[in-house]
Amino acid sequence: MLWPDDLISIILAVLFGAVLGAEREFHGKAAGLRTNVLICLGAAVFTIISKQIAAGQQDSIARIAAQIVTGVGFLGAGAIIQDRGGVHGLTTAATIWLVASIGMACGAGFYMLAFFSTVLAILVLLGLPHISRVTFKQTKPQQPKPDTSASQLEPPPDKSAEDILPWLSKHKKKNRN
Repeated sequence: MLWPDDLISIILAVLFGAVLGAEREFHGKAAGLRTNVLICLGAAVFTIISKQIAAGQQDSIARIAAQIVTGVGFLGAGAIIQDRGGVHGLTTAATIWLVASIGMACGAGFYMLAFFSTVLAILVLLGLPHISRVTFKQTKPQQPKPDTSASQLEPPPDKSAEDILPWLSKHKKKNRN
């Protein structure tokens, strides 16, 4: 049976998940509005269910909460991508993890904790990139730009196929499928 507190919990979970998801969607991230809303809502529903099932047995509530954290960890791990340019998706993974905790807070009835966590997360997601660009701009070493003049991109004239193969493998564009 759905109680008024449970209804408030899931509505707030959708609202808080939407706030964080809208920020991620606006910045073109893979885990956007729908993903964050569903994660927050799911965590809230699992927390509500665990409260109803456990009914006074605190260890049961803790076990279900631990499973939520584990499951969301797998979602976050799927958002992290490593390629030759570095590691991408760490902020998305951290946001997924945080959104689940906000959903759990809503499901447990900790509405103020969920609210302030959402506000702080938005401040971090919106404010820290600007601060880090200004602060760390001077400390980053400048990477030399590769010379892409026409003389380097064209194969050497009057060479046999065996002579061109090392040049070709060096200048071949990488296929990113």
